[in-house]
Amino acid sequence: MKKYDEEETVVRDVTRDAASNEAPDISVFLPVYNEEPNLRPLHAKLDEALRKLGRTAEIIYVDDGSTDGSLEILQGLARIDPRVRVVALRRNYGQTAAMAAGIDAATGRVLIPMDADLQNDPADIVRLLNKLDEGYDVVSGWRKNRQDTLITRKIPSMIANRIISWIGGVPLHDYGCSLKAYRRESLEDVRLYGEMHRFIPIYASWAGARVTEIPVEHHPRTMGKSKYGLSRTLKVVLDLMTIKFMASYQTKPIYVFGTFGIFAFIISMLAGLYAVFLKIFHRADFVQTPLPILAIVMFAVGVQFLLMGLLAEMLVRTYHESQAKRIYAERGRFGFDNRQATDDRQTEDTLAGRT
Repeated sequence: MKKYDEEETVVRDVTRDAASNEAPDISVFLPVYNEEPNLRPLHAKLDEALRKLGRTAEIIYVDDGSTDGSLEILQGLARIDPRVRVVALRRNYGQTAAMAAGIDAATGRVLIPMDADLQNDPADIVRLLNKLDEGYDVVSGWRKNRQDTLITRKIPSMIANRIISWIGGVPLHDYGCSLKAYRRESLEDVRLYGEMHRFIPIYASWAGARVTEIPVEHHPRTMGKSKYGLSRTLKVVLDLMTIKFMASYQTKPIYVFGTFGIFAFIISMLAGLYAVFLKIFHRADFVQTPLPILAIVMFAVGVQFLLMGLLAEMLVRTYHESQAKRIYAERGRFGFDNRQATDDRQTEDTLAGRT
């Protein structure tokens, strides 16, 4: 893929592009939820940015159960612009589900998600693509000059990004920025659940993708209402626990459950021994101390953790073996053609020797 020039303007026939059976170079997909006043100006900016690229493109709007006139506007855009695809969800499933729907519907070689609230700037797409062309698989946007409130948005986001980078092992300044660029192959094994769309670069990195970030523009919201708030902080914390578990123990859950189980057994044993010590040397009856109850409870907890670990091991093996799903991802294979050629030559030599 060639370098993209930000100043280059190439006007192409979008009807011809839409009619082509080949996969487009770029798929831009946008979750939409009650963004009626933003959609037309957003599409105009997106159209201008994509025309300057001189590349085939499709635009996928995922209506996440909007209750205003967003879906009607999107349907109108699809009638006048053959690059536009609209996926309408039955109800409001949330941003992660909408992002997953956009990924499933996209057919381009490069996938670019972005928000539909006019805070992301479509003009930054060319810069993401230029960085992607340097050999990266994922380029994440960084809202370096973020136009949001300091107390309720910027400070919690900064703290969350530090924690996510530390736990996930991918040092990015801004996981919350939707504007990113992915090579299609970097998302093939990514499955999204819960509220985990912000962690896609981590999942891609685990699969061997090369991840980087660049600063992008961020505009203040002028129309519509923000869908984010401090309530998402708790969800981020819970999601972090999940990705930490997936990162370290996805294929060996007995280690985490077994560790807690053994720890519970140790507490049970110490509590029981100390209760016996008090009984023998201090004439203290078992009913005078809570230690026997603690010993019994912790023993039961330890048994439960071990059984949960064994059950998790069975589920992990069923998950991988039933789908013939490997526990690793390959970047490529090299030298296998040479081995095949060697085998062919050995077969020819054997046949020649027999004749």
